[in-house]
Amino acid sequence: MQFSDSLKKRRQFQWVYKNGKSYVNRYLVMYLKENGLKINRIGISVSKKVGNSIVRHRITRWIRESYRLHEIMFNSGLDIIIVARVNAAGSDYHTIEKALLHLGELHQILDKDDFS
Repeated sequence: MQFSDSLKKRRQFQWVYKNGKSYVNRYLVMYLKENGLKINRIGISVSKKVGNSIVRHRITRWIRESYRLHEIMFNSGLDIIIVARVNAAGSDYHTIEKALLHLGELHQILDKDDFS
């Protein structure tokens, strides 16, 4: 992730949950809050309700890779938390990718010029 950093601390997640705006689709939830920096910070959360560790790590990798490939399309200066829902366990990479882009469109944080 060339233009982004990670959210790692619990208080960073809590701040975005409390002060941010969220949108939901069938597979993911995206929380968003401006951070006042020139870079995005992204956090990914996959609960044990989604599945065992193999499933959770796979979904985490899919979300991270989807964001990495489309990172140039996202506006800068945002804290983004992506939470996987239980339905994500039965999906594939392309479904997760579409769900991530769908949430980006709902939040209006994607540059339409960069769509390929």
